[in-house]
Amino acid sequence: MALDLFVVLIYAAGMLVLGYYGMRRAKTHEDYLVAGRNLGPSLYMGTMAATVLGGASTVGTVRLGYVHGISGFWLCAALGMGIIALNLFLAKPLLKLKIFTVTQVLEKRYNPMARQASAVIMLAYALMIGVTSILAIGTVLQVLFGLPFWVSVLLGGGVVVVYSTIGGMWSLTLTDIVQFVIKTVGLMFILLPICLYRVGGWDELVAKLPASSFSFTAIGWDTIITYFMIYFFGILIGQDIWQRVFTARDEKVAQYAGTFAGFYCVLYGLACALIGMAAHVLIPDLDNVNNAFAAIVKLSLPDGIRGLVIAAALAAMMSTASAGLLAASTVLTEDLLPRLRGGKQSSLSLNRLFTLLTGATVLGIALVVNDVISALTLAYNLLVGGMLIPLIGAIFWKRASTPGAIVSMALGFVTALVFMFKDGLDANTPIYYSLAVGLVSFVAVSLLSRKPQGVAARAV
Repeated sequence: MALDLFVVLIYAAGMLVLGYYGMRRAKTHEDYLVAGRNLGPSLYMGTMAATVLGGASTVGTVRLGYVHGISGFWLCAALGMGIIALNLFLAKPLLKLKIFTVTQVLEKRYNPMARQASAVIMLAYALMIGVTSILAIGTVLQVLFGLPFWVSVLLGGGVVVVYSTIGGMWSLTLTDIVQFVIKTVGLMFILLPICLYRVGGWDELVAKLPASSFSFTAIGWDTIITYFMIYFFGILIGQDIWQRVFTARDEKVAQYAGTFAGFYCVLYGLACALIGMAAHVLIPDLDNVNNAFAAIVKLSLPDGIRGLVIAAALAAMMSTASAGLLAASTVLTEDLLPRLRGGKQSSLSLNRLFTLLTGATVLGIALVVNDVISALTLAYNLLVGGMLIPLIGAIFWKRASTPGAIVSMALGFVTALVFMFKDGLDANTPIYYSLAVGLVSFVAVSLLSRKPQGVAARAV
């Protein structure tokens, strides 16, 4: 594995070098948080796709393909369709606002209290997004190189924390482009063809797997619907994704390049599901299905090539980890910290400090959580259950009120937590009940509240 380790170390060093170049470009507060709002089509498409397709999308979809067959692609499909909808229908009004966070929309529509309440939910979501990909990084390094899990987390996650801290969004953009190219080549053009070759070709794959593995609904309609409820809507309101939208030079860049990124996500999901199916044929008795990706890489690829594919996997994971990290830091410095500092806005140095502190927090959480899909589900359940209803109400319902939004956020958030604790992270009940409770409380409290004066739903 020495050659593979050398390739991975070269990749990690390259990410740090790109982080340094990002630091040199991040000269202002706006540069650091949204890359100066000046990305063209290529940079925007690459960074948008890289942000969405991370550890859970890669390791998790391979695991779903191993267990359920081709229908495992629905996780990535829900994410990709969310990206398409966001860029086609919401990017134009969002770009006009010149804001930094999702919660600023709620302040424009309601009041500062709604912004603070929603910021707490968004912070929890962004932290867990970072944790899911750090977990995936740790899993891959642990299985492939035999490192202790905590060492894998600190080494792989440490690289992410460093380049994210020094250059902010410019570092993320530069590293995302390289990561996008590496993971496309490594996973779709190297690992997938080699896995199919090892199996004996497509015909052998069909012959050795049950027919249900090739059904696009084998995973179950309830699971498919839940993926859309959680991930499709989660993409529409997630800080990590909106922050990428804010980097676009104009609405045309967002609409066309963002749509392309969404279709890429769907194709990526199909590729990862097929890799998982091949892994099921080649390693039918895998002890831990969470390790399906690392195990198939270790078994199927020769030295050197294996290192490139490991780098491709790390690229997918690091891009999402850094997005979650910067999103959490941005919510802290733009939404929560000014409240404690008497309204004083953050500076470039303060942004860097809180990105570093947020990174340390993410690494700490990753050391005590052990399932990437469950961690991702936790993040999206809290986000969608707590914020989807008030945010849609802010945009489309003139009668929506601040008390209604705050009560809906609080009850939706708590309901999601209660049902995740009661029924488990993989259950459908947390998202359904949290949305139902959030909707009823939002409408009821808004109708009972005094009609807002002079604030129409023009915020977005």
